[in-house]
Amino acid sequence: MTSFSFQPATREQARARIGVQGPAGSGKTKTALRLAEGLAQGGLIGVVDTERGSALKYAPVPGRPDIEAHQFAHLPMAFCSPENLIAAVNAAIEARVAVLIIDSWSHFWAGKGGLLARVEEEGKKINGGKFSAWDPVNKLEQDMLDALLGFPGHVIVTMRTKTDYELNNGKVKKLGVKTVQREGAEYEVDVVLDMVEGTGTVTKTRYTPLDGACVHHPGPEFAEAILEQLGQGVDPVQAIVDELVGEGLTYERALALHARAKARNLLAADLLHPKTGAPATLGPVIVEYGQAVKPVTTPVTSPTPPASTTTSGQGDSTPSAPPADAGQEQGPTPVTAPQMRMMHACFTKVGLGHKDLREQRLQATALIIGRQIGSANELSKTEAQTLLDTLTAYGERENAAAQFAALVDGLENDQRAREHATV
Repeated sequence: MTSFSFQPATREQARARIGVQGPAGSGKTKTALRLAEGLAQGGLIGVVDTERGSALKYAPVPGRPDIEAHQFAHLPMAFCSPENLIAAVNAAIEARVAVLIIDSWSHFWAGKGGLLARVEEEGKKINGGKFSAWDPVNKLEQDMLDALLGFPGHVIVTMRTKTDYELNNGKVKKLGVKTVQREGAEYEVDVVLDMVEGTGTVTKTRYTPLDGACVHHPGPEFAEAILEQLGQGVDPVQAIVDELVGEGLTYERALALHARAKARNLLAADLLHPKTGAPATLGPVIVEYGQAVKPVTTPVTSPTPPASTTTSGQGDSTPSAPPADAGQEQGPTPVTAPQMRMMHACFTKVGLGHKDLREQRLQATALIIGRQIGSANELSKTEAQTLLDTLTAYGERENAAAQFAALVDGLENDQRAREHATV
């Protein structure tokens, strides 16, 4: 039977999840951009625009600094499928977007390619019609929500609303406002702003000080109030760093911290290196500290000949078959062929893909995994994954080659310092 245990709950710092809803012309896009400027704090703002480029009305006009405008990266989207939104979120992560705006989220429900259209499409393929089609579509929606709500930055979604009326005894009665989204969508976000002619009223929030707030043209000041609420807790990145630098760190614990950071999309989170104070990201820092406490293991030798190999594009050897064990105790699982193929692409992203740079690749690899090797074929599967995680984290940066070179230099300096200390 599976065993569970409860631990004391601790509030963590969070990222904003905001819904801005209202009818056409109520100021949803403008409000989303103004809020994003306050949340981004100088970082990049990205807009997924499903409104036929309407967000561009608020973009800068070249040569006209006198016209009020907002700086943002623009991604137009006409086909609003769950898969396209997931791809857009991944693109935002790669571009290191600080605030992601989905304008409008309603189109992913009722627009071209949206969930309702998908139900119609799937219903024609399977027995049971629309009723049976909801099962696969619900799974698609959950994947989309997981990607959107798991985005490591702030998220703002706009939603259209329409007013419902009822005719009773010849009189028209206003019933209220209905959001163009799946019923209950507001529960997916932490703050909902209802917009009416440029005025926003908080109709749903998890933060008591914001409950019922009514703000004309919500902007950076309101974003600051949201940030204040989000910041009242433990920083999840700093919590991991504190465990890394604390006494008693083991290699197994470092692996667990890496898995936790990966599950929460924190590997690319920016921070200052605990030792040098230089700009860094969490993933490589975990790798560095983990390698420093990794036990030294002696590979088990086998009397049988090594497996035949093929030459990869890096000039290193790629195993075509695992080594025979001849009944002896197995050592670490060897590097896999797919991992070897990925290495070349990853090294290329950080400027070390050329065939003449084999020695530099081996030196960088040795520093990252914590031991010298004569060929990439000597890596274990775990070491290869550690290397790939580090290369991937740096390969996604704007100045990947220079930043990876700085990492290698830093690791070399640390190695020299440790060698000097032991003399």
